[in-house]
Amino acid sequence: MEYILIFIAAVFVNNVVLAQFLGICPFLGVSKKVDTAIGMGAAVTFVLTIATLVTFLIQKYVLDAYGLGYLQTISFILVIAALVQLMEIVLKKVSPALYQALGVFLPLITTNCCVLGVAILVIQKDYNLLQAIVYAASTAIGFALALIIFAGIREQLEMTHVPKGMKGTPIALITAGLLAMAFMGFSGIV
Repeated sequence: MEYILIFIAAVFVNNVVLAQFLGICPFLGVSKKVDTAIGMGAAVTFVLTIATLVTFLIQKYVLDAYGLGYLQTISFILVIAALVQLMEIVLKKVSPALYQALGVFLPLITTNCCVLGVAILVIQKDYNLLQAIVYAASTAIGFALALIIFAGIREQLEMTHVPKGMKGTPIALITAGLLAMAFMGFSGIV
């Protein structure tokens, strides 16, 4: 039951984009088409889960063990960047089709603050390894869900009449705010 609550809270109640405001740059930048939003969501799900697993292990077995907790942020940034580069190289060799699908999004994930934020939040919430993986995967699913819904709304907005002063970024920000308010409706669940 505890893992189900972590899942529901991470996906709906404390959505990383709409409630915690992490990952706003790719949320606004990659959300013009549903196809690209699905690709970015899949890439973030994969990288966020793996990065959280690796950073969790580094925190527990290296930084905490040797009293180097003050190096958490810089070591997590380096690990995430190296992990994304390593995954890009491996995907290029092992699965060129998957690399073509995710290759465009992998460099963007290196600078996605959502990945670093979740890695740090897992440590701050004092989760065990399984809870950390469930939280990371759930957060990534919540990010992907919000991104895909937002992209669908933005595609529909392109086909409607929007006043000239509201086209582009202004209507996107208003839509993001309304979507965040809609997700706030889930706050009574957990």
